[in-house]
Amino acid sequence: MMVFTKKEEIQKYLTRLKSKGQSVGFVPTMGALHQGHVSLVQKALEDNDIVVVSIFVNPTQFDNREDLDKYPRTLERDTKLLNSVSTHILVYAPTVNDIYDNRIESEKFSFGGLEFEMEGKFRAGHFDGVGTIVKRLFEIVKPQNAYFGEKDFQQLAIIKAMVKIHRLPVRIIGCPIFRELNGLAMSSRNERLKPEYKKVAPFIYKTLKSAKKQFGTKSAKQVTEWVEEQFAKHELLKLEYFIIADVETLKPVKRKSKNKLYRAFIAVYADDIRLIDNIALN
Repeated sequence: MMVFTKKEEIQKYLTRLKSKGQSVGFVPTMGALHQGHVSLVQKALEDNDIVVVSIFVNPTQFDNREDLDKYPRTLERDTKLLNSVSTHILVYAPTVNDIYDNRIESEKFSFGGLEFEMEGKFRAGHFDGVGTIVKRLFEIVKPQNAYFGEKDFQQLAIIKAMVKIHRLPVRIIGCPIFRELNGLAMSSRNERLKPEYKKVAPFIYKTLKSAKKQFGTKSAKQVTEWVEEQFAKHELLKLEYFIIADVETLKPVKRKSKNKLYRAFIAVYADDIRLIDNIALN
């Protein structure tokens, strides 16, 4: 397995591979890899001749400097994990300067309104940062296919919109949420959970499953109020938001329609660790 730190080097190497007709799949990550990332890489390996995994903690998508500073950086461990999966993986682990050329700032994007819902209301500038880094990585790697997990469903929808709006020649493939045995959605942030919070964090998915069951007979308003009540009674977990939204627009649903698909989205604080999750409702 090869590790590249400079865009010129990986571009040169990929150009040679593509000239031989090899297809390239891409899995962008911020490192601290876990089995959820591995599932994306394995899907990419099934579909492509070679897979590029980027490992880069992107400063422009953090609205909280402390969160950026505390984000785990485990490059050596990450590369060992990837090497155990396949030798047909290239790692791109650039420096901030290699990506941003000494100008660490986001481009301004319009994602058709998707950026103003849910996470967009609570994390100022987050999706401009996401769009900036993903677009730049696409321009560097130039993959045929790129893989993203559905845990960040809003991010997945926004990247699909960006690709369509900017006519980028890459196919975006969403992959199912990978969960721990207790149901907790796998996340690099889980590593930072204190033992008592790790123990109760599965309550998030348990509540989502109950909400899905209730959605069959109750209104979105009733389900939302029930979820809010459950977290209001919880001693350790603090609900930031729970929203039932239209899958296409990500706007909160006011009245259910048989012709639309809905998904429940949740953000919860476990001490100072912010956890997100979602579940398809119909």
